[in-house]
Amino acid sequence: MKNIILIGMPGAGKSTVGVVLAKKLGYSFVDADLVIQSREGKLLHELIAERGVEGFWALEEAVGESMEAKRTVIATGGSAIYGEKAMAHYKQIGTVVYLSLPLEEIRKRLGDLTERGVTLRDGQDLDSLYAERLPLYERYADVTVECEGLSIREIVEKIASLEKGIAM
Repeated sequence: MKNIILIGMPGAGKSTVGVVLAKKLGYSFVDADLVIQSREGKLLHELIAERGVEGFWALEEAVGESMEAKRTVIATGGSAIYGEKAMAHYKQIGTVVYLSLPLEEIRKRLGDLTERGVTLRDGQDLDSLYAERLPLYERYADVTVECEGLSIREIVEKIASLEKGIAM
């Protein structure tokens, strides 16, 4: 059975949806951000401050590229889509599901972007980050789930209803 890989902006609900979806499907769950923190022994924002945005992306790509799983829901970091090798690997081992939300909904959900571990280049704000990432999420997605106005349960049900076609 294939894995289900969740991608999307920070605040889109990848980790929350991932845990609930894994329970519903009887899959394991892996949060790539937690794997990075565990391997490095530091919080995401500490790693970004220490290594810079590009250095963090390289680390995130290495972790994604080395991810081995079966029957697992994997919640990626929001910037995973910058790692072409990692995304190619994810597409090889599973179905990539993009949790899509409009910018204003993302803005409502996010607190302090830096503390949250969001990779922003100097001078970049949430609007430009969203505009930059949106085409990448769309490019890598095998399936897009429009999440606006839906509860976690409704999003999980939507993905689970597709599961027969995507996870076999």
